[in-house]
Amino acid sequence: MDPDPATHSVDTRLPAWQQVLFGLQHVLSMAASPVTAVFLVSRMLSLPGDMTVHLIGATFFVCGAGTLLQSLGAGPIGARLPFVMVPGGAPAMLFAVIATQTDLRTAAGAAILTSLFYWLVLPVFARCLRFFPRVVVGTMLVLVSVSLIKIYAGIVVGQPGTPAFARPLSLGLAVVTIVATIAVARLFKGTVGRLAVLLGLVVGTLAGWAVGLMPAAGLWDGPLFTLPALLPFGMPRFDVLAALPMLIFSVISMAEATAQTVAVGEITGKPIDMRRDVPRTIRGDALASLVGSLLGTSLIITSAENIGVVQTTGVRSRYVTATAGAMLMVVALFAPLGRLAYAIPAPVVGGTALIVFAMIGVMGINLLGKVDLHARGNQYTLAAALVVGLIPILVPNVYASFPGAGADRSR
Repeated sequence: MDPDPATHSVDTRLPAWQQVLFGLQHVLSMAASPVTAVFLVSRMLSLPGDMTVHLIGATFFVCGAGTLLQSLGAGPIGARLPFVMVPGGAPAMLFAVIATQTDLRTAAGAAILTSLFYWLVLPVFARCLRFFPRVVVGTMLVLVSVSLIKIYAGIVVGQPGTPAFARPLSLGLAVVTIVATIAVARLFKGTVGRLAVLLGLVVGTLAGWAVGLMPAAGLWDGPLFTLPALLPFGMPRFDVLAALPMLIFSVISMAEATAQTVAVGEITGKPIDMRRDVPRTIRGDALASLVGSLLGTSLIITSAENIGVVQTTGVRSRYVTATAGAMLMVVALFAPLGRLAYAIPAPVVGGTALIVFAMIGVMGINLLGKVDLHARGNQYTLAAALVVGLIPILVPNVYASFPGAGADRSR
């Protein structure tokens, strides 16, 4: 049945099989983020294997629940836009640093405090939204794109000084994934063309399996089902001073949520009311982060990579991302699915991410194209934002002497 032409594409329900396929595309595009975030914390804190598995399941579960909340909404909470939630790399690093300097209970308390801090600061932040014109939002998207491309290029090439650094095989897998994605998008129309990201990832994964980089062994090791545990680190401790780096990050996160809400509105053609929709997005982030912190995760935030998927595929329905949220909750409960997602070769994940994050930069450029850059004020605003945003990307240790600089704030 054809969708009602009076219904906006964001609010259109697709046939069930299309929602499942497009939802799976979102899941595979973000699946590396929960696993990577948990393994980062696990390695830094030397957590036991069984706790790591449980935290992976809890993270997938909260990401799924948060995705459902942002996609469908509940009163004044949730954007009702095609968002998918992930554990950000920066808050995961901050969580690990706080736990290293204090203990896990204090880190969990910091995550809870920050989740509540969102609610406290939001009324003030909402009054500042008029200071986010297109030139600011467009610049933020370009900078986010450049930062994320740098991070995921590192996933493709590996760490300098290691034997695996810049291996031709890794670069080749990333290129195969990117070329397959572009080829499907360019050569096919309709549903197949919109599945370009998923099909490119499948082609890259099959290529990785063919060259022995994706072993099937281990998928069925360990428990089949996992359930998130409440307060897995024990009763949290609340230390505002220890939580300060995460509290500061929450303000940055709110600014990013603003840019992402505006970007999704631009992509989908859905009119965005800044005073209504941005606070809804931030409340969704805050509630998902609060639930996650009670289950042992760090902050849960809206996903930039999935905004790129919406831009790349043109599938705008929030019911697709809601389906992805339900899938993430299934992945959380059925442990082998999480292990399968983790088994996808890193160069394939990186190659998929590179093309998706580049699309975020395209969104930013598109927004900047609508700005009058002949106006002197806009010129200086753009120039200043580029300087401030690019310096930490191009000179990573520029803030090395600042307090709390051990936590990398890149995502």
